[in-house]
Amino acid sequence: MKRLFLDTGYLLALELSDDQHHHAAQRHWQTLRDDDFHLITTSYVFDEVVTFFNRRGHHAKAVEVGTRLLSSQRVQLIHVDAVLFYAGWRYFQDHHDKRYSLTDCISFVVMEGYGIPEALAFDQHFEQAGFVRLPRTT
Repeated sequence: MKRLFLDTGYLLALELSDDQHHHAAQRHWQTLRDDDFHLITTSYVFDEVVTFFNRRGHHAKAVEVGTRLLSSQRVQLIHVDAVLFYAGWRYFQDHHDKRYSLTDCISFVVMEGYGIPEALAFDQHFEQAGFVRLPRTT
């Protein structure tokens, strides 16, 4: 079974019709639907997504998307514990020349730890860190 990392930007693009990557995400998601794949994400990504909707006055949407993620058989949520937090913090400190967020750094540590080479993401930082972004865009 193929494992893919699921990033905030991809989730938001799927859900927001006015997102600049909405159509690309929708088209890409349709190509994945019948594949045998498992999504890995973190509690920090989960937090970013539900907070995004809630801060814009869409509490019901935040709950809907969060519940879908938590109940999906395809999604494994990695909880950011102290060990993972400090590994991400070290990664963040070691890459002072980049503009990675701490959430990105924790995501990269998870991807490295689980041997996941591809991320469902529109954030170019994943490529900078040596991963493959899907969908591939120009």
